[in-house]
Amino acid sequence: VIPSALGPGGLGARPGPAESGGPTPSEPGRPAGPNDAAAGPRPGQEPAAAPARAADAEEPEPELVPGLVSPAYDLGSIAHPDGPATTYRPRTRRSLRIRLRRKVKRLVRRWRTSLSVRVVSVTVVGGFFALALLGGVLSGQIRDRLYDQRVDQMLEDAALRARDAQQAFDSAVATTAPQVQSIAADWITKAQSAATAGAVGAVLMRSPEAASSVTFAEPATNGAVRELVTPALRRAVQGGGGQHWQPVGVPMADGEAPGIVVGAPVTLPAAGAYELYIVYTLEPEEQTIGLVIRILAVGAVGLVLLLAALAWLISRWVLRPVRDAAYTAERIADGLLDERMDVRGHDELALLGESFNEMAASLQRQIEQMEELSRLQQRFVSDVSHELRTPLTTIRMASEVIHDNKDAFDPVVRRSAELLQAQLDRFEAMLADLLEISRFDAGAAVLDCEERDLRDVVTRVVEMSAILAERKGSAVRVDTPEGTCTADIDARRIERVLRNLVVNAIEHGEGRPIDITVRCTPGAVAVRVLDHGVGMSEEAAGHVFDRFWRADPARARTTGGTGLGLSIAMEDTRLHGGTLEATGRQGVGSSFLLTLPRRAGAAVGRPPVALWPEEAGTTADAGSVTAAARPVAAVAPAAAGVAAPAGAPVATPAGATVAAAIAADADDEADR
Repeated sequence: VIPSALGPGGLGARPGPAESGGPTPSEPGRPAGPNDAAAGPRPGQEPAAAPARAADAEEPEPELVPGLVSPAYDLGSIAHPDGPATTYRPRTRRSLRIRLRRKVKRLVRRWRTSLSVRVVSVTVVGGFFALALLGGVLSGQIRDRLYDQRVDQMLEDAALRARDAQQAFDSAVATTAPQVQSIAADWITKAQSAATAGAVGAVLMRSPEAASSVTFAEPATNGAVRELVTPALRRAVQGGGGQHWQPVGVPMADGEAPGIVVGAPVTLPAAGAYELYIVYTLEPEEQTIGLVIRILAVGAVGLVLLLAALAWLISRWVLRPVRDAAYTAERIADGLLDERMDVRGHDELALLGESFNEMAASLQRQIEQMEELSRLQQRFVSDVSHELRTPLTTIRMASEVIHDNKDAFDPVVRRSAELLQAQLDRFEAMLADLLEISRFDAGAAVLDCEERDLRDVVTRVVEMSAILAERKGSAVRVDTPEGTCTADIDARRIERVLRNLVVNAIEHGEGRPIDITVRCTPGAVAVRVLDHGVGMSEEAAGHVFDRFWRADPARARTTGGTGLGLSIAMEDTRLHGGTLEATGRQGVGSSFLLTLPRRAGAAVGRPPVALWPEEAGTTADAGSVTAAARPVAAVAPAAAGVAAPAGAPVATPAGATVAAAIAADADDEADR
């Protein structure tokens, strides 16, 4: 790099290292190495014949590699002393590429996730380029100034030598060619012995303009000096007179060195016009510049390492509070609200720690206040619900007496007695739901799991909802598999979940069919309740399990309800470790999917049935029943605790069973 920039014409340019002319290991025709014997046959070549063995030695059968039908040659392997089972095979290029790719990915991941690595890398790269630019500028300035100074010195020395030579030639008395040659040779020898200013050779060359008949052999210190004089330099000396020079590469013992050739015209006695060329070398200057560059390079490397160390220390010093803040935030998120950062000093980082601690203390106070408020609210709801049960029982007894004797009243009073009975039922259901929600909030809800067939639970829920389905004009269609769908469940809670889903589907089904699908896999069971009614939007599906939430507040609750049914269903599902999902399309219908693990404590995995089937967009006519639908026994409304309208059907034995089940559930709620 240095010699090529020392001047025009490539002064002192050294050729690069000779390229290896021999074949590379991957080229054909290379000499065989000691490891080639174990490399195996090349493609398209026959494998080398094995050495001859003793006739009595048994030839062992080659082992087969699993998945191959022919013996496998262990190419490039080295047998281990312990046996072929521990044979070592060198890594292939593919494995090397995979490892390099993994290392690159690891470095990229480290770059993305560590701010310290990015700071140090940017500092090192920026410092390297800055120092490289500074070193290039400094070395260029030093090189140019040193070159110009040395060239000026060499030109002055060459001019002095040419003047001395001309004076010597003018003072000499010579008339014959041998005499002139002796004078010229003596001067060349004297110039060689008294070389100064880096002169390494000189030569006298006859000018084409010389008209004298006296000629002699052109003296020179060596033949290499003569070859350095170019025709262009000779034409410049011959045509313009005066002193001219040109940069060249001077042959040295260890290669070439940068140098210059200075030429000037001289006149020899009796011989006429000649040209004097003196060769100077710049090898000492090149060595000086190389030393300076090496010193700059070593200093630059040391400075870059120092910058990297400083950047690493500064980044760790600055990022330490950030890491402490992240760690403290994680601890606070885990529930350890008393965690705080260690504040040291009074600088900006200390201000950050103090602000973070103040924020954490404020959040702790607010969370504790909210928790206390939540506990008070839960206790209030629980206490009010329990306290209301005593007056409700008294009112219930009085209402039943009035309801039993309603036939003796006039029609207005009779209707009032029926409304009173219905609203008491709704009030009692609301209290039961509030008590259940308070148990979930207090964490007192427990499971009583047993292995049950989910098909039986679905059948029971459908029978209990038969009266409401008949009143709404909706046909309930149940699709169950042939085999059993057993799971470890709390039958009472799952029945309550399904009852809420089915009643909700019937109430919003607009008299269209309700499809219930039961499916199971080795790890999970699922029940999907699909209606073809008004449907719901995505926003409504996201809030449908919220407490007291209603998609249409203006819509009347014709079947009663407290607004807590789906919330309780979600809590029951979570208690089982399952999932409860909802979706819908406005004007098409809504779908609810209950998925439970078949074994208590197991993961649910993928649901056995889709949340929204493809055929859900096609709605059937109201009241139509498919061939796969099961007939549902109609139950008298009075059996379910609802006032029977005129012309209501009489309860069937199945209805009596349902009424008994409802009564049993009411007794269980009262016991709890």
